[in-house]
Amino acid sequence: MNHDQPLSDAEIKERRNQEIISLAAELSERSETFPFPGIDPNAYQKIKAKEEEYPGYTTSIDEFTSRCKAEGIKVILGTHPNNIGQVFILPAQSSDLVNDGVFPGNLALVNTMDQRLKKLVHLDRERLPHFN
Repeated sequence: MNHDQPLSDAEIKERRNQEIISLAAELSERSETFPFPGIDPNAYQKIKAKEEEYPGYTTSIDEFTSRCKAEGIKVILGTHPNNIGQVFILPAQSSDLVNDGVFPGNLALVNTMDQRLKKLVHLDRERLPHFN
């Protein structure tokens, strides 16, 4: 591979995906709990619209937010950790990926966030269509 040539879109996407998985694995393995920064307003609107379309399908975003404020949050890898869509944010005391998980990119960005979590949010947003 010639190092002077720019990376293809596929190579850039693969590097980003690997970085997301690696960072999420580090945060998940340490079982760290973080203060809840809130949900990005744009993401909140999208999630709320999906709730109205499919009521009762998952934990409501308002209940999720309330629990995260009280418990804090954690990063969890799904059952297929090498799949980029298998990185979730859950309330700290939950293990229910199906009902309680949101993607990291849906979190609000705040100055006081742990830098690793902030990086995970930024990387995840690059792959989420409503942030592009």
